[in-house]
Amino acid sequence: MPKVAVIGSGGREHALVRVLRRSTPEVVAIPGNPGIASEARCAPASPDLAAAALAEKPDLVVVGPEAPLAEGFADRVRQQGVPVFGPTRAAAQIEASKAFAKEVMRAAGVPTPGAAVFDDPARAREHARAQRGCVVKLDGLAAGKGVIVADDGAQAAAAVDELWRPGARLLIEERLEGPELSVIALCDGEELVPLPPARDHKRLLDHDRGPNTGGMGAVCPPSDATPELIEEVLRTVLRPVARELARRGAPFVGALYAGLMLTSRGLRVLEFNCRLGDPEAQAILIRLRSDAFGLFLAAATGRLAGQQPAWDSRTAVAVVMAAHGYPGTPRALDEIRGLDTVEQGEDLWVLHAGTRTHEGKVVTGGGRVLTVAALGPGPSGARARAYQAAARISFPGAQLRTDIAAAES
Repeated sequence: MPKVAVIGSGGREHALVRVLRRSTPEVVAIPGNPGIASEARCAPASPDLAAAALAEKPDLVVVGPEAPLAEGFADRVRQQGVPVFGPTRAAAQIEASKAFAKEVMRAAGVPTPGAAVFDDPARAREHARAQRGCVVKLDGLAAGKGVIVADDGAQAAAAVDELWRPGARLLIEERLEGPELSVIALCDGEELVPLPPARDHKRLLDHDRGPNTGGMGAVCPPSDATPELIEEVLRTVLRPVARELARRGAPFVGALYAGLMLTSRGLRVLEFNCRLGDPEAQAILIRLRSDAFGLFLAAATGRLAGQQPAWDSRTAVAVVMAAHGYPGTPRALDEIRGLDTVEQGEDLWVLHAGTRTHEGKVVTGGGRVLTVAALGPGPSGARARAYQAAARISFPGAQLRTDIAAAES
């Protein structure tokens, strides 16, 4: 029986464990979380994460978060002959450095907003003040929160001060208008297999107000993501970027994520990620009906050609429940009630993210705490099921948007 090691501790990793256990019961999560521990074995994450993974002697390693990939985790594990679903450190720069991603997109002819890059805060502030509206981005990894949308020059200058840190680089980017879309493809270094598209809701509050977060919910598929649009994304964005990375000696293996905006002038790429999105993965994977182990192993070993994953025809909606104080200073150790009152199945998942156990109880660990994902006949049916389940779960100070996928209904 093949053994899979899943790296990470969030809702995305809980979803990965769920789908992998359908085809192989021997799944270990490093480090996992209390929800994952009820379904699979969890092993501690030592400071040497690659050594911890290799100690399990897995047949496949699936990496959830971006930080280990940017640090070269996949390189070390592959050197020992173990297949890894996740890119090398060089290829992971597509997410780890927004400036690098812009450079790759320019070389590949991919449509993306114009941006200026600064390593001097004074020059960045001066440039920002001259903008009528822009987006200020931290160049490196920031767990989805290193982006501030500014309405005018004063807000942009303030955003520079908020995001700046010693040794950092900032991008000040043209601000565009339009709906966003996440399109993710599995890659094996050459071949690409697209996953169903999803739409993430990044702002904390209803009606896209409040600060940016790592994501407060998602719908899969959005109603405007036509097959023709997805083919255009593959042709003009994902394939050219994959080819450019390979040309640079950094072929991409894993999940290549394009964050897009659908503007009046056509699609534009806002960002790339080097892994499955969170919470997009939760909304996508609940619809997967194929063998997840075989699919991820094919990507990890250069055998994606001919793969045609099967998907549930229903719509998925994922709703995130976040801790009090998120995304600023999240509170921890609030008791979570009602988890055992939700009857889960193939079409309704409660996935743990920022949870821990304390004095025999499941409590909040800070950040995004849970994701409730549901399938339904269209967005309105999926929304209703997800919110009905989320209403049965409570913890002090819980934050959740009430409008996830409302515009799709």
